[in-house]
Amino acid sequence: MTSPWLGRCVEALSNAQRVEFSSARAAGPVCGRPLTPCQARSRTLSFMHIRPTRSFVRLAAALALGASVLTGCVVGEGDTRHLQPLPAKLVAQMSAKGMTQADPIFVRIYKKESELEVWKRDRSGSYALLKTYPMCRWSGQLGPKKQEGDRQAPEGFYTVTADLMNPRSQFYLSFNLGYPNTLERSLGYSGSALMVHGACTSAGCYAMTDDGVTEIYGLAREAFAGGQRGFQVQAFPFRMTPENLARHRGNPNIAFWRNLKEGSDHFEATRQPSTLATCGGRYVFNPAGDASAFVPGAPCPAYQTDPGIASLVAARSARDEARLAELGARLPATRYTLADGGMHRSFRTLLREIGPERMQAMVAGKVAISTPQAALADPYGGGDDEPHQATATGSISPR
Repeated sequence: MTSPWLGRCVEALSNAQRVEFSSARAAGPVCGRPLTPCQARSRTLSFMHIRPTRSFVRLAAALALGASVLTGCVVGEGDTRHLQPLPAKLVAQMSAKGMTQADPIFVRIYKKESELEVWKRDRSGSYALLKTYPMCRWSGQLGPKKQEGDRQAPEGFYTVTADLMNPRSQFYLSFNLGYPNTLERSLGYSGSALMVHGACTSAGCYAMTDDGVTEIYGLAREAFAGGQRGFQVQAFPFRMTPENLARHRGNPNIAFWRNLKEGSDHFEATRQPSTLATCGGRYVFNPAGDASAFVPGAPCPAYQTDPGIASLVAARSARDEARLAELGARLPATRYTLADGGMHRSFRTLLREIGPERMQAMVAGKVAISTPQAALADPYGGGDDEPHQATATGSISPR
């Protein structure tokens, strides 16, 4: 029997603007570790959002606690980590760029550089870069994930919906990328619970530290509350520059990476997330006409790119292809094997200076840093092909 107190809380919430995140996918595993039925029930009740005023935070915390008592679950008193307001400095940056907290977001991930970018739609209707976050840990090698247990972090194009957000992650906060996507399923790839999460450990996920993921999660939360139904994540092996493609032209994944570059070019040319289709073992970007003609795993039908986009993308691609041909004639092809993924150089510097135990306390709480010696062996040190550097601001504050 539901208590009158809990009934009043639910009624108060139902009369206010909110987004509920309550599907079975939200109650799924976290980086390969399934939730118990008890945890799943508490997560379904706890991940709802209203603009986080103090009164709402208290109400939501009370509701989550009350629900846990009724179901026999223990979720932690007053756990409002998923409701933390965005930092005032970040909100001010948005305002200066013509953005609001409610505007849609778009995410790009770069493995080699160990960086995650959050873009946001501004008042012009185009997307602009809001902030670049240093990545604390990713695992495996450059290249796509193909099978469960290979430690590869995904590369490709994903859509994150509200039901993929996890406010009760064992790695502080997280969201599921939705791997395998339509293309990956058609290719027979396997794997599950591939996340962007907190802490500094990875077995196929992208670890952003607890403070870093708090901001990223908050940006997604506010965008969902503003009406965005899903945000696109583009995960790349490296920045899609002619220099990087020339250096890695001998890699067996180069054809796949050239396909990813097409998607990158579409965004660079339009500053809008692409409409996606898949066929013939590849992604198709912004096709004109009916997308139902594209069948994953089947040969591609005859199609044209949206005419308003095709000329913009063609001009950019032509410039890059000319540069790639020039570089290919003089740059040696690079081939290397990583010990186990990478770590942003700002965190590698910190790891060398203070060691894994002290760094863990600063960025990941009780979760150990995965394979720290392999992280220190990451060979990437920046270069001319990197347009800017991310700082660790907001991601390595003492606990």
